[in-house]
Amino acid sequence: MGLVEARISESIEVKQSILADKDLLRKIEEAGKLVKQTFVEGGKVYLCGNGGSASDSIHIAAELSGRFQKERKSLPALSLNADVAALTAISNDYCYDQVFERILSGIVHEKDVLIGISTSGNSENVYRAIVEAKKHGSKTIGLIGKDGGKIKDVADVSIIVPCDNTARIQESHIMIGHIICEIAEEDYE
Repeated sequence: MGLVEARISESIEVKQSILADKDLLRKIEEAGKLVKQTFVEGGKVYLCGNGGSASDSIHIAAELSGRFQKERKSLPALSLNADVAALTAISNDYCYDQVFERILSGIVHEKDVLIGISTSGNSENVYRAIVEAKKHGSKTIGLIGKDGGKIKDVADVSIIVPCDNTARIQESHIMIGHIICEIAEEDYE
């Protein structure tokens, strides 16, 4: 088997392990329903992550605020990674570990949901963002991998991709993000 076939096979194996885990499937559905309920109740969805997870947070926010699979009204979703000025100012004036919690401290409310994305489950700034969101009464979803790290212990819903390979975790995160989007938009016109 060549490299291309091996990587595709690995990706399929991770997704098959997700498919076989009924508890994990329940958590994905729970996250989708939580996001949907947030919109119904007038709340917003915030997302954050680092590196590829930052790109995933922007991608998922765009699917919600634009459209995913059907024409419907815009849903209030925002990636905290999208504001370069805030990211760099806070990183410079404080530290990068505080970047997401600092942004959230001024905008997050009890009706909102934060989706923190971290392949290791140990990204300090994502962890701190989840803790900050919870201080304001917000619900939290950890989209994580490996053993779930410290984020699994603080997020209200922890979705742990059962894999140690960062690329395979990220591939699964975007699949799960798309499922959450589909659940969230199903009743909107």
